[in-house]
Amino acid sequence: MVEDVPEALLAARDDVARFLLSYKFAIDTVMAKVNILNEEFRYTHDHNPIEHVSSRLKTPASIMEKARRRGVPYDLNEIRGSILDIAGIRVTCSFVSDTYTIRDMLAGHEDIRVMEERDYVRSPKPNGYRSLHLLVETPVRMSDRTEDVPVEIQIRTIAMDFWASLEHKIYYKYGKSVPDRLLDEIREAAETAHRLDETMERLHGEVREQGDRARGPLPGPEELRKLPLADELLRALAERVNSERSD
Repeated sequence: MVEDVPEALLAARDDVARFLLSYKFAIDTVMAKVNILNEEFRYTHDHNPIEHVSSRLKTPASIMEKARRRGVPYDLNEIRGSILDIAGIRVTCSFVSDTYTIRDMLAGHEDIRVMEERDYVRSPKPNGYRSLHLLVETPVRMSDRTEDVPVEIQIRTIAMDFWASLEHKIYYKYGKSVPDRLLDEIREAAETAHRLDETMERLHGEVREQGDRARGPLPGPEELRKLPLADELLRALAERVNSERSD
């Protein structure tokens, strides 16, 4: 029995590695789609809603700790069905409307199925937290099987991300026992970040609207004829075309 222990540990290690690999590949699949959107917006649109993209894969220790807190048996199949945020992606956007734009584009992929959506942007948590959470499922094709693997996607603005990052650090510093006075200030800071988002969204819309009016429609033939030297240019073009036809 004692001699079998190393083999059992080795088998368990291999099972855990394959278990985590499926989540890593799921992250790679969704990240590839986000990066394609990022590149497309960067080069072919006048506004790129994506500011930053990051991903994370929970460590085995973190997974086991969450399983312990939730009372989930230390079994990979049980963990797979109960802990759905092992793979995570965060997309940071410029404006609030961008969060929904990215949501719609990702949900439009045939191989991404939205299992659950939690809109903390329109309905923030009591502490002021705002973010759009999607739990999606994407197929991962392994050498011997295909698995539908869950990935949690958080989509938030720069202001939301800044607030959430600092709020997390404060909770970690105080061991989740934050004084009431600081809790009130944290909520107020969340409202300040939200007002900033609203202001920047409005300014962005006004600037784009003014830019659209300034550009206006392209001139047609009659407008072109009214421009200085337009007749001469058109006449020269006609002579060039006629000469090429005669050749």
